Amino acid sequence: MARFTAIPNVPQAGVDYWQSQILNAVKTNVELLAGIGSELDGASKAITKSSVNVNIAPPQTMSQVTARGSGFTINSVQVPSLADYGELVGNVQQLANDVANLRNTLNNLINQLKG
Repeated sequence: MARFTAIPNVPQAGVDYWQSQILNAVKTNVELLAGIGSELDGASKAITKSSVNVNIAPPQTMSQVTARGSGFTINSVQVPSLADYGELVGNVQQLANDVANLRNTLNNLINQLKG
């Protein structure tokens, strides 16, 4: 987790009004992004690279469909072969696993970004 140091108040003496306004605005914005200071509302805070530690999703297991749509015609009705049907079931399961892994990784990232 990153550590930030408080920014001292802008001096009132020896600084033109416009410079004071600019410095105060910069100070406020930096404190909000760093999550420090008096105007912190809890929702405004920058995320540093070191605060995100989501594991990369496992490699995708499905690269292409292995089912070929082969089958037979029985009484003028086309039906898939048992072997091709089994391939399709396996393809759907691989795809479901890949989607579940991606969803889990995305949810972990969203939770970390929310803080």
